[in-house]
Amino acid sequence: MEKADVIGWFDNDSLVSQVAVYPMHVRIFGQTYAMGGLTGVGTYPEYSNMGLMHKLLEQALKNMKERGQDICYLYPYSIPYYRRKGWEIISDKISYEIKDYQLPKNHQVPGDVRRVDTEGEELKETYKRYAMRTHGAILRDDLAWNEYWLWDSDDIMAAVYYNEKNEPDGYVIYWIAKEVFHIKDMIFNNEEARTGLWNFVAAHFSMINQVEGDTYTDEPLAFLLEDASIKEVISPYYMGRIVDFVSFIEKYPFKPSVLDREWKFRLVDPIMECNQGNFHLIISRDGHGQVMRIMEPCEDTINIQTMTTMLMGYKRPEYLAKIGRIQAAEWTIDMLEDAIEQQTPYISDYF
Repeated sequence: MEKADVIGWFDNDSLVSQVAVYPMHVRIFGQTYAMGGLTGVGTYPEYSNMGLMHKLLEQALKNMKERGQDICYLYPYSIPYYRRKGWEIISDKISYEIKDYQLPKNHQVPGDVRRVDTEGEELKETYKRYAMRTHGAILRDDLAWNEYWLWDSDDIMAAVYYNEKNEPDGYVIYWIAKEVFHIKDMIFNNEEARTGLWNFVAAHFSMINQVEGDTYTDEPLAFLLEDASIKEVISPYYMGRIVDFVSFIEKYPFKPSVLDREWKFRLVDPIMECNQGNFHLIISRDGHGQVMRIMEPCEDTINIQTMTTMLMGYKRPEYLAKIGRIQAAEWTIDMLEDAIEQQTPYISDYF
């Protein structure tokens, strides 16, 4: 907590409501952003419905803006509550169950898998290589790694896949209990690493009768297995929020185009005044965006929740327009479809 921005309401000397923001960094379509990780949110029941948390969130967001944290992540205890405050779902978690007879057969790969210390540098280096090329991933420092392990038991293990150049290209973090191989997380930079890691899991065939795990990509595991009749459950995971829209856009990498693109719209934000009003977005041919506040009225409308999930790639502009979350002409939606990269965020952390 010493590294966090912690603010609260007090009744005399008693803390009655608080929030904490961790200083973190994330990768968004190849760009590194300073991110505020919101956690430690709570109010004593006898002080609820007084607007205390709304004011704390407002102050926390203002503090994030001053520190240049253009986006905020959180794990929601109530999705409706945070939606009302400007956050939106940006990632999913897929939980799966695979019977022992459904495990993939062994396929030869040029690299090898080695078990490593969960506190060692090998695991951190593997994740760093992965996160730097993965959209949405948190770049873990000591604070983030501490949070990642916080709720795990002592019997958790890890194994790293090393390619033929002895470079770490993926890992699986797991534990085995009651003949079940539990996968906390599996990451890989390429198909070779994925195959090698599943070879490692399948090698435990005689010890287990089932594999249970979680994955945080938008690609269901079933399609990759020969026996695809496995159980998979998709659930919303993390929520995100653009803190300072103008600053966020200045760093945001739109897709290049042969033509300049522009959009005039009204942005609605329930908390941050800097994100409220009419804006003119100009996207250059090389994909650089610039936003200017304008006084002229705009027919097109979007709120900060929808803007966040759209620019993070979780939901596409065409779908958001279809369900009424964007009011804009068809040609504008087509322009946005062409301008925004197609990749959903990967977030496997918990804080």
